[in-house]
Parts: sequence; C-alpha cells; structure tokens
Amino acid sequence: LAPTNEDVIRIIAAQLAEIGDQFDKEIQGRVVNDLVQHFRNENLSREEIILQMSRVVTELTRSIPSDMEQERAMLVLAMVLTKKIMNTVPSLLRPVFDTAVNYMNQQFHNYIVEMVSAVRQ
Repeated sequence: LAPTNEDVIRIIAAQLAEIGDQFDKEIQGRVVNDLVQHFRNENLSREEIILQMSRVVTELTRSIPSDMEQERAMLVLAMVLTKKIMNTVPSLLRPVFDTAVNYMNQQFHNYIVEMVSAVRQ
C-alpha cells in the first residue's frame, strides 16, 4: 500500500532532521547573528532579507560533503538557520518564519514535490 501523506511527511521530516542535526553544529553564531541583524533592520524589504538568506545558505553549502544532494543540503540549511535565529531572538519568530517559508517556496517547491513523490513510490 502507498503511504499516506502523513506517513510521507514523517519519513521526509525524519531524514531532514537527521541531516539538520549534523549541520546545526557547523553553523557559527556569527552567521546567525548577521542574519538576525538583517531581520531587525526595518529598512530592508522582505525580498532583500530573502536574498540575504539565500546568500548565506549558498555560502554554507560550500562546506557540505560533496556526496550530499545540493538542493537537500540547501533546504536543510535554510531550516536550521531559521531554527537558530528563532532560538536566538524569539521575538523575531513571525518575520523569520514567514521569510523562511517564502524562501523555501521560491527556491525548493519543485524539489519538495519530487521528494514527496519519491517517498510515495
């Protein structure tokens, strides 16, 4: 039987969480603090903040193992950065969450759809 949507989501979440735990240790506080400053800068638009997040994720991706799928690594890095920012400055929860969701929808929508389809098969 094909797994239900809930089962698929659990499987994908477990895989991403495992990768995220590995990346969590490698992300320096300086990177998180720099992003926090961008979120606190009221002069920056949401698009500018998304662009900065994209730059940071791209930069961090250079240090990941070459055997890992690039898109998967970038998606997990975006999630880990989001978590770290919210843990550092909980008052930024809403704007950070909204920005992260928009960023992931823009950058990884097709990849997420492919992951779900692959697990269902």
